[in-house]
Amino acid sequence: MDVYGVEQRLNQIAVILQRPQDAVNVGAILRAMKNMGISHLRLVQPEPMAPAAILRVAHHCEDLLDQMTSYPTLAEALADLHVVIGTAALRHTGRSQTNDLRHLAQTVAQRLPQERIGLLFGQEDDGLDQAALDRCHLLVMIPTNADYPALNLAQAVLLLLYEVRMAVLAEVETTVSSTPMAAIADQAALERLFHLSETTLTGIGFLKAKQTVTMRKVRQMVYKAQLTPEEVALLMAMVRRIERGA
Repeated sequence: MDVYGVEQRLNQIAVILQRPQDAVNVGAILRAMKNMGISHLRLVQPEPMAPAAILRVAHHCEDLLDQMTSYPTLAEALADLHVVIGTAALRHTGRSQTNDLRHLAQTVAQRLPQERIGLLFGQEDDGLDQAALDRCHLLVMIPTNADYPALNLAQAVLLLLYEVRMAVLAEVETTVSSTPMAAIADQAALERLFHLSETTLTGIGFLKAKQTVTMRKVRQMVYKAQLTPEEVALLMAMVRRIERGA
């Protein structure tokens, strides 16, 4: 029995791999996930991988392999999540990012289990592309040695999951009765808002030059606001009224 609610909280976390290429890495990630008590692995456009090749590394992880899901697009893999945290080896101007892994893990722990949180990792040889970075509410950089910063994908996953697990253990031990946090809108709702806003703003001539840069700034503002479903619905109604008025 999950006396302290640790399992319930960790069950709200999904690890997402964008275009993974190596069955050995996927196996090592499944093993790290099982070590840290996290069960949901989502693959986006993975290279073909034989289950036996994954299990050669992921010993006794058949249950997690059976639960592993594949998606044709990143949008579908993230649709039901409320917060998406991406990983990056380099700083990206104009995006919310941190290298304080421990503080980030504490923030994640505080948002569980009310929200579903995704930890997004890029492919082994190239990291996350610009489209994926746009869908991240926050980027985290693991503070490695500047002379040799590159981490193996599975190592990066293990480090982040370890910090999250330790933060969750601390959170459930200290949590007292308090007002629950308001639920925030999931990624699918935010993407509908972004799409409608971009279409409408383009139609009225607001978005011309630097359209991508402007919408990227809009995304960052919305992510920081942590909008509730009701607030997203209100903004959608406002944008639709602007569209009709135009």
